[in-house]
Amino acid sequence: MSPLASATTALSAPGKVLLSGGYLVLDRDYTGTVFALDARIHVIVQQLRKQPKKDPSGTESVPAASAQSAAKGDAAEGDKNDEEEVIFVRSPQFLDAVWEYSLERYDNGGGVKAVQKGEGRRNPFVETSLNYALTYISYVADSKDFGSLSITILADNDYYSETASSRGPAAFSRSRFANFGVPLHEAHKTGLGSSAALVTALVSALVIHRTMQPDDLGAARDKLHNLAQAAHCAAQGKVGSGFDVGAAVYGSCLYRRFTPIILEKVGDVGSPGFEERLFSTVEDLDQEHPWDTECVDFGMRLPRGMQMVLCDVDCGSQTPSMVKKVLAWRQENKDEADLLWTALQSNNDQLREELKRLAENPGFPSADGFQRVRTYLQRSREYIRTMTRKSGVPIEPKVQTELLDAASSLDGVIGGVVPGAGGYDAIVLLIRDDPEVISRLKSLFATWQSKVEDDFGGKIGTARLLGVRHGSEGARNEILEQYAGWI
Repeated sequence: MSPLASATTALSAPGKVLLSGGYLVLDRDYTGTVFALDARIHVIVQQLRKQPKKDPSGTESVPAASAQSAAKGDAAEGDKNDEEEVIFVRSPQFLDAVWEYSLERYDNGGGVKAVQKGEGRRNPFVETSLNYALTYISYVADSKDFGSLSITILADNDYYSETASSRGPAAFSRSRFANFGVPLHEAHKTGLGSSAALVTALVSALVIHRTMQPDDLGAARDKLHNLAQAAHCAAQGKVGSGFDVGAAVYGSCLYRRFTPIILEKVGDVGSPGFEERLFSTVEDLDQEHPWDTECVDFGMRLPRGMQMVLCDVDCGSQTPSMVKKVLAWRQENKDEADLLWTALQSNNDQLREELKRLAENPGFPSADGFQRVRTYLQRSREYIRTMTRKSGVPIEPKVQTELLDAASSLDGVIGGVVPGAGGYDAIVLLIRDDPEVISRLKSLFATWQSKVEDDFGGKIGTARLLGVRHGSEGARNEILEQYAGWI
């Protein structure tokens, strides 16, 4: 293991908004415009002394992870047979969000598996990230000994809809992280890409903690991207487009997906040769199937005088099932779908180029510039509503159409869309960067009640303007002081 600069490593990765390219990014012939957000998932890895092994009767209990011992730099000392490696993972913003893992090493190069202790609810994204990161680390590191680790996961508040606890008077007394006061599985996600940000932050923090120095993040970004894509796809049970992981690693970008066979050949943890296949994939050593992801930083930023905001509708959608239905419709109606896909791509390209052109102008955009952006957003929504009707999937359901139309009619709102896969996730709006526009939106959402009958039976709960804004930076190292009271 490389010498550690500290017994603690802190790293974060951002959420995303796929402003244009929903469903198109599943096909390498098309691209998506992805904005990284300033809402981030944070992972803090602390090195602990290894814990005494329990005797066969189970009378020797494993003590809880000690943040105090980690702060003092109590790293594992040697490879003693009477000690075991234990990984404690906690998400303290939620009730009972604590997981404890032992490690199992497979023969025949099958890799390292984190085995959850106890009968608690599993967290597949955490577990799979541990499996992939520790297998990779074990393969590349001089030492196979990880020591015991305490891992804390914190989410910026806008990843989840408000709860009674998070909106209470003491909700934000502990820096930027609210205590939601509910179990994790009961929290409503707002659709900002929490799973991709979590996997990216977790595998990156572990790899840097055990094999690198924090300053190595920039040079290692491509490898960390490949590892995060592999872990995220395994956790989802499918090979997705990966645009959310791309944004979590690289930041705002023009995204073209990778060829699926790159990850399909990795196989499962525990299968013979898994660690070598994973290493080859992460290091991009397979000449027959090299990584062909495109995450192009084309200088995407919003023009002066323009801001991006999101509105949570406290509802949420099931993206994997929606994607399967849309792809099934496309396969059965290829000619019709291809015409729609091509029209959407052309409009998306025009929107992106207009935003770029406006951003490159040192002055404030003219009213005509904002109007062109509005036109492209409206045209995109027309195509998306056509896809909704044809596929029978609630990409822009009627309750979202109603909300977007109402918000877009306000003075200072340029336009908006239901981003990414659509459904009942948060809507995104481009607005004139003016506090009065924010006030108008807040007033609209404060008393919002839908007056239409939804075509898919969905219902908007409490409409709420989120505090999240657009960003550009991908995964980054963090300072520990901001986590006071949480670790």
